[in-house]
Amino acid sequence: MGGLFLLGMLADLLGRHSPLPRVTILLVAGFVIGPSGLDVLPVIIQDWFPILTNIALAMVGFLLGQKLAFSSLKKLGQSVLALSLGEVFMAAVLTGTGLVLLGAPLELALLLAGIAPATAPAATVDVVRELKAKGKFTDTLLDIVAIDDAFGLVLFSLLLAVAHMLSGQGGATEILVTGLWEVSGAILLGLVMGVPMSFLTGRILPGEPTQAEALGWVLLCGGLAVWMEVSYILATIVLGAVVANFATHHRRPFHAIEAIEWPFIILFFLLAGASLHIAALAQVGMLGVAYIGLRSLGLISGAALGGRLSRTDPETCRWMGLALLPQAGVAIGMALIAAQRFPEFEEIILPLVLGSTVVFELIGPFVTRRVLIKVGNVKNK
Repeated sequence: MGGLFLLGMLADLLGRHSPLPRVTILLVAGFVIGPSGLDVLPVIIQDWFPILTNIALAMVGFLLGQKLAFSSLKKLGQSVLALSLGEVFMAAVLTGTGLVLLGAPLELALLLAGIAPATAPAATVDVVRELKAKGKFTDTLLDIVAIDDAFGLVLFSLLLAVAHMLSGQGGATEILVTGLWEVSGAILLGLVMGVPMSFLTGRILPGEPTQAEALGWVLLCGGLAVWMEVSYILATIVLGAVVANFATHHRRPFHAIEAIEWPFIILFFLLAGASLHIAALAQVGMLGVAYIGLRSLGLISGAALGGRLSRTDPETCRWMGLALLPQAGVAIGMALIAAQRFPEFEEIILPLVLGSTVVFELIGPFVTRRVLIKVGNVKNK
């Protein structure tokens, strides 16, 4: 544990003095010490990964929720909605259409089209925090990653149901209901827990929740979401949004989580890197290369289209799609569901999504970093 935390400190230091974001450095370090590299991690540490993922992403979701305060949404609401819908729609359409034209079965193309819009909130948030980026572009980016996975989950559920109908396997209605429950149940849970959290916390230490209070509510929300089989990151995003809007007596309602989040993020990305397998990247082939290219093109063109329709400034239209390239846990979760429902495509879907995730997780944060510097939201860079 001590060694892992010192690796995190080293990644932070290297990130400050190199063009690489610390997320990428942590992933590479995790890969080097993991089973595909030097294999020096005890087996038990790998067993921690699922629970650490839940904890880290629950915190990330809660902190993202504060970006959905009514005051900021009034300024960016229409733009954020149009950009998010644009990139989700175009990433799915271009990926699905392109794969069909390249000869992929229609059902497989639909499944991959549903996975393509998923982003990586943890990586994006950490790049922003590392650079201390501030500005309209950064606010819009964080708002988008807070809501686009909800749109992506709905779209994935719809396309999964369509693929089932086309394959003649049946059960499409059940799949659709399950997918919609994953989104609506998460929103409901966040609302139900957010209201009492807004009014009960920040009373022991006036104006600011203690760490015990903040962690208790956030982790309980994430745990209940896992138990209810709904999206735990979406549930905690809603939880954070409710607190940001209704905890009027709070001065710093998110400070306690911000103060303790980084150690969990270190472990999350190191173990994520350790779980990467270079063999998966080797199996991707031309179909995987096409998926990577089509998804990237879809995000870029979709953000540009959505931005123009909402009359967003040209700079945001031009660069937002590139800033959304990172893709991680949500996409892998979707791939596992798709492989379970369509075992005949398992040997294609899992290596392809895992392999492309390696690319997007290593390159995506670097691109996001360069974009934030390019648009002038980072000082002294």
